Amino acid sequence: MAKAARACEEAKEKQKAKSVEPGKKDLVLHPTNLWLTIHESVGHPTELDRALGFEANFAGTSFVTPDKLGKLRYGSELVNIVGDRTQKGGLSTIGYDDDGVKTKGAEFHILRDGRFENYQMSVGLAQKIGRKRSNGCAFADSWDNFPLQRMPNISLQPGKKKVSIEELFSDIKDGIYIMGDSSFSIDQQRYNFQFTGQVFWEIKNGKLGQMLRDVAYQGNTVDFWNSCDALCGKEEYHLGGAMNCGKGQPQQIAPVSHGAVPARFRKVNILNTERSDI
Repeated sequence: MAKAARACEEAKEKQKAKSVEPGKKDLVLHPTNLWLTIHESVGHPTELDRALGFEANFAGTSFVTPDKLGKLRYGSELVNIVGDRTQKGGLSTIGYDDDGVKTKGAEFHILRDGRFENYQMSVGLAQKIGRKRSNGCAFADSWDNFPLQRMPNISLQPGKKKVSIEELFSDIKDGIYIMGDSSFSIDQQRYNFQFTGQVFWEIKNGKLGQMLRDVAYQGNTVDFWNSCDALCGKEEYHLGGAMNCGKGQPQQIAPVSHGAVPARFRKVNILNTERSDI
């Protein structure tokens, strides 16, 4: 009931909020927004079947080709993103995947200290990049469907120190704080993207200010994740996710969770979604 009352007040405030001025701004993204960005810009491009071209006809391919494995500076050194099917409360959590691989002990870093380290793999694909075993990522949504490589729970790991959201704001002269997910657009290789959110607040000289509207942030996956320069600690960790990730022909639907902490990104391109002169 408390959340419903808050949403009502925010909706009223949003109707009279100031329209955003476009340009390069610093962002603080709450996990309720960041989970979807993780899903689209890290989850999908690091699926090995996409990288090998097996999803090209339906879902697209990936800019993260096998020659980049172990080499690509995907994000800043703060960015550690882990895939696992053992996370407590995760929508993709299970004891064994649908290839029969035990998931405990198969947890893996997709990005370690910002470097691209692992694909998500099923048994039939791992050998194609010289791996002897998969990392437990096979899933079929019914007994009579073929198991496909699907996302495990994929989460941005907290920073090592206790850092509050207010501390992320404190070093921003001109920025925006975004909560909640909404519409998004990302290309077939999962490289160029645009995301928006539910509610937006101005950050001026280290302080949270008035509500804004008509906000979208735009960029490419590598530049965006490399612009991350601060993370909150584990106290601010939040697990989100979706029940309806689609893939394959015929299409199969899979649930997946994405955890994150509030994160700060520098000099991200901000669009005004209502203006036609930019």
